[in-house]
Amino acid sequence: MSTARRSTLVLTGLILLSFNLRPAAVSVGPVLKEVRDGLGLSDPQAGLLTSLPVLAFAVFGALAPTFARAAGLHRAIGTSLAAVVVGLAGRAAAHDELVFLALSGLALAGMATANVLIPSLVKLHFPDRIGRATAIYTTALAVGLTSAFLLTVPVAHVYGSWRGGLGVWALTALVALVPWLGLAANDRNLERDRRSISFGEVARTRIGWAMALLFGLQSLQAYSIFGWFAQLWRDNGYGAEHAGLLVGIVAAVSIPLSLWLPALCARLDNQVGLIAGVIACYVVGYAMLLVDAHSLAVPAAVFIGIGCCVFPVVLTLIGLRARTADGTAALSGFTQSLGYLLAALGPFLMGAIYGHTGGWTAPLWLLLALVVPLLVAGAYAGRPAYLEDQLGRGSASSPTRGSTSSPAQ
Repeated sequence: MSTARRSTLVLTGLILLSFNLRPAAVSVGPVLKEVRDGLGLSDPQAGLLTSLPVLAFAVFGALAPTFARAAGLHRAIGTSLAAVVVGLAGRAAAHDELVFLALSGLALAGMATANVLIPSLVKLHFPDRIGRATAIYTTALAVGLTSAFLLTVPVAHVYGSWRGGLGVWALTALVALVPWLGLAANDRNLERDRRSISFGEVARTRIGWAMALLFGLQSLQAYSIFGWFAQLWRDNGYGAEHAGLLVGIVAAVSIPLSLWLPALCARLDNQVGLIAGVIACYVVGYAMLLVDAHSLAVPAAVFIGIGCCVFPVVLTLIGLRARTADGTAALSGFTQSLGYLLAALGPFLMGAIYGHTGGWTAPLWLLLALVVPLLVAGAYAGRPAYLEDQLGRGSASSPTRGSTSSPAQ
């Protein structure tokens, strides 16, 4: 395969892959009521369903590098996409709640694995264009996320069932698999790098824990929102389609901001002000929902969507808080594995509190309270600090500004 053809195939595969890494996680939210009624899911089972994405990231994301070394990067991504296809198609046809949960887990395991491997793919094929490639795939992620919220309910109406609304994403994942079938033959030529900084070494640094807390707490907010806010708005007088549209607004806000915020973040020497400004939008949005979740739904969705855009800022920080590629990889692995374990608590607690109280006041106050530690973590992670320096491995070379190869949420 020629270099030009391979680069085109990789870029096409990267865009299609990224588009399909969020529907598996978020497409259930807009039709959660119909899924619960159709399968008889209990409140704890519904809470587990909304927590599965972050659990998959924590468990399978940590195993992804080992899988890629054993199978090859392209084969690992192709296998992960195949798991997404089988899981999404299977759960759309499932009639048992445990089978539905198990197949959802399979799809999310594939999503989590591929998600973690994207930075390695970018570094391998676009070593001199990491920033541009990262902007492309994070934007594709945002488009896929928004599409899942906007289209799941209309497609379900076309097919007359929530099963059609969920099953359509298996077809888009199947299309995304095609380029990776052609790339799999190149795996034998991949170099296999070894990290010089271990997981345990990162755990001995303040920047490692600050980044893990920042990543985990922002993911907790995001997955609670995407898992439950469609139900929140339905309970406040909106139909399924309009509730999905409102959550789609939350997701859509990130499309333009994901192209702008990383570049701004990389240009700043100190990112504390930027982080605080973005996170403050959570407070405004939640306050609006507490006042009137129906009439203030649209402006609340916009402000909450801006708050969720702390995600691309955190991705950029992972690249800026290490001086070397090895340091970036080690910091990224530590940040996401522990971060997603923390994030898994959010959707589960939201579901449990909602089921216990029968309303949304207490869950919203929980999210509002958790903004405080998020700000604290951001106040430390936003100040200039480097993993290697805290390990006593400082380098004379400075990190490349504006180039980040961190994994997405």
